[in-house]
Amino acid sequence: MTETRPARPGEGGLEPPKRAPLNTDDPAFFDAAALEQELRRTFEICHGCRRCFNLCEAFPTLFDRVDRDPSGEPGTLRKDDLEQVVTECYLCDLCFMTKCPYVPPHPFNLDFPHLMLRAKMSRYREGKTPLRDRFLTEPDRMGRFFGIPIVAETLNHLNRSPTFRRLSGRLTGIHAEAALPPFSTHSLAWYWKRREAPAECSVQPTPSTQGRVALFATCYGRHYRPEIDLDLARVFEHNGIPVERIEGEACCGMPKLEIGDLESIGQLLERNLPLLLGAIDRGCDLTSPIPSCVLMFSRELPLLYPHDERVRRVAQAFVDPFDYLMRRHAHGLLRTDFRQSLGKVAYHVPCHLRVQNIGLKTRDVLALVPGTQLEVIERCSGHDGTYAVRAESHAKAVKIGRPVVRRIAEFHPDHYASDCPMAQDHLHEGLGKGSPPPAHPLRLLAYAYGLVEEPA
Repeated sequence: MTETRPARPGEGGLEPPKRAPLNTDDPAFFDAAALEQELRRTFEICHGCRRCFNLCEAFPTLFDRVDRDPSGEPGTLRKDDLEQVVTECYLCDLCFMTKCPYVPPHPFNLDFPHLMLRAKMSRYREGKTPLRDRFLTEPDRMGRFFGIPIVAETLNHLNRSPTFRRLSGRLTGIHAEAALPPFSTHSLAWYWKRREAPAECSVQPTPSTQGRVALFATCYGRHYRPEIDLDLARVFEHNGIPVERIEGEACCGMPKLEIGDLESIGQLLERNLPLLLGAIDRGCDLTSPIPSCVLMFSRELPLLYPHDERVRRVAQAFVDPFDYLMRRHAHGLLRTDFRQSLGKVAYHVPCHLRVQNIGLKTRDVLALVPGTQLEVIERCSGHDGTYAVRAESHAKAVKIGRPVVRRIAEFHPDHYASDCPMAQDHLHEGLGKGSPPPAHPLRLLAYAYGLVEEPA
């Protein structure tokens, strides 16, 4: 095993993990030999531990490829073995946050997800990322074109045809059975202009909230599911929290992080920063209904740009919507005049929400609704960005999500929900076409308040 430096005083023990920023400016970061050496060092430690065997396909792939060699030693791994492990990692961060005993300050200094990200960035820089993956990580560009009403209606109709999906899948590399979100025939901006905004209300700040928010709507909200952002606005405004929509925003960059496209992440950040900082200067907190976007701005971007004060300001202002509501509830500012019970709710906690380390705030808010019984499922759905739609990994994604699907089915819920709408669609696929549609927790909350007539 590769030698490691001696532990310094205070390292290891019961100290919490200390994640270091990604030093992409270091010439060694993209050095192929240095990267391979670190991959082999890390994989040797993982091979000797194996605690993460049940998290995703990256670890079973690593262990199977070690075990198939008669020597049973990770030193026999070929370069294509290393590449396959990197391919299987979808950067959920759960190994670092929940399983690995060797994260810093341990002297082994393991950060498996960041090492995989470094490898993905190197792969992208060398032009090895497939064109399909570059296309799939352009949700804004796809949404602007396919969201044209007549185009959206036509494509949504075609995507419901198994024959079309099989034929198109051969060309695109998208699995014929993978759940694809329908394109909205109208943008969020169209709906936002026509919504009934509440009368002006007095802003009530608390020690941890400004009492007014600017909404980062996300690519998904702008082009696919505008109702999620509308439900957020309904719920917040019902609780006396004014909501303004950030106009002109771009993708948060999380899809590009998945493939290691550092240049595009920087371009998107520079487009978003002035808009977000402007909202902060107007006295707003920042929020978004998609956990991946909250995670990107609050955690991932500060690790990519640790010396950028603008990024730090945005990170401090970005709050998960249910965390925001619970902060208000702690000061008696959350309304509990619910009109509808939710009955039995199977609630799936997405990975990108779990690794924010804020607790189960969505559960806590939904539990305030009288007559509601919650089954909380803290396990990966298997969707994981584009992993579930790619032809070569769809079956693995279904397998990963099967325990969640089984928990939902056995609970016989009135509703099942996830903060991640893509995870919802993937779980709905697993439950079968005859199952009722999933609901975002914001829609369930809006329904409980009597703000919408349908819970899904």
